[in-house]
Amino acid sequence: MKTPDLIGLATRNLRESMLRNSLTTIGISVGVASLVSMMSLGVGLQRMISVRLEKVGFNLLTVMNRGGMRMGGMGGDFAQSGAAEERALDEAARLEIERLPGVVEAYPELRFPGEFSFRDLTRRTLVAGLPASVKTTDDFNNVRGRFFSSPDAAEAIVEKGFAAELLGISVPRGGRGVLKKMSTPTSPSLDVPALARDLAGKELVLNYSERVAGADKADGYSVVPRQATVKIAGVADIDMQSRYARTGVFLPMKFAVGLHAMQGSDLRAGSRPAYSMLIVRMKDSGQVQKVEEAVKKMGFGAMSIQDAMRSLRQGFAVFDIFLGVFGSLALAVASIGIVNTLVMAILERRREIGIMKAIGASDSDVKRVFFAEAGAMGVVGGVMGVALGWLIGRAISFGTNIYLARQGASSVEVWYVSWWLVAGAIGFSLAVSLLAGWYPASRAARLDPVEALRYQ
Repeated sequence: MKTPDLIGLATRNLRESMLRNSLTTIGISVGVASLVSMMSLGVGLQRMISVRLEKVGFNLLTVMNRGGMRMGGMGGDFAQSGAAEERALDEAARLEIERLPGVVEAYPELRFPGEFSFRDLTRRTLVAGLPASVKTTDDFNNVRGRFFSSPDAAEAIVEKGFAAELLGISVPRGGRGVLKKMSTPTSPSLDVPALARDLAGKELVLNYSERVAGADKADGYSVVPRQATVKIAGVADIDMQSRYARTGVFLPMKFAVGLHAMQGSDLRAGSRPAYSMLIVRMKDSGQVQKVEEAVKKMGFGAMSIQDAMRSLRQGFAVFDIFLGVFGSLALAVASIGIVNTLVMAILERRREIGIMKAIGASDSDVKRVFFAEAGAMGVVGGVMGVALGWLIGRAISFGTNIYLARQGASSVEVWYVSWWLVAGAIGFSLAVSLLAGWYPASRAARLDPVEALRYQ
């Protein structure tokens, strides 16, 4: 049987039982929609988390002492690091790490609480030191005003929320440092350029604490209040998902280090001042693994975004399988409808099958007719299911962002339909339909033409 004749015959048969075939096709589309919506949810969540992690930088490595890694719940197998004892993460260690091949810079994760006086207002916030390299990142490439003039300049970049507070603008805040959505007409929106115009060039007085060694330098220390004056260079619009989201004021790294401000790691009596954490930046992400191994051999704990991504991919692989299995159940139920439809078609068309065989049609020709009908329902149902799954995903994403907006959080994309998911869903629908049509096609091909012609 020629292919055009096969297609014409299958199309005619599908039109003759339009209602029954349409219901079967709708069943397939519902199954595919269930599969696509669940899988797109898993892919969307994975992409959302991956994008957030990428903002931190794939070419960055976080270095801590081993005690800090264990206390932070990030313990690893340090027995394999080759280090005999724990080292202090001090300036000497920073310089040694910075000299490793492939390392561009190694700078401390410097954060400390500070109290700022501006005009007649006093506000407390978290202060962080910034290296010059962050100027090109998403958080600081659009600073209103300007970036630091030099690494040791007595200057500051202020986060937009803290800038508004310095100007006396009431800024309601939600949990975890997220700005709430302004809900009343009297609550002003944060106009970052306007904030920068009002604050750029103004002076801030910083009050902080410094740890000073006592008479017995090995066992004691004193906490001494200090004061410094900085000039506001600009205002930054920080992403609420950024690692800097809870920081109000940023200082040039070299200037911040020179303040010798007391940090949380300095609270342990008897310990020498040291960095709590170092951020190591490589030339490219391909060198992260090699530098990480070298740092561990030096006696420090190290972790990177690439480590998190590997664990993330493993977790999402299991999650995707889980969603795929449950999404496929509806498609499996729909395949039963295909079997039922084609078996009923055999009973109705026994005489037609007998005539086909009598005029020379082979068993394979009869099978191909039924396979063509099953495949057509599978492809049409798959296309409709992808479209329906896309609409469901859009609805989920839309509803999620409405809820997040009411909570004062930024919008996210929790749903994503990739080209491979579309092709895979249609292909899977076609495969399931052909598999479901195997039994009816085989049964039709086995019909005896003489018995079939007697059928009334």
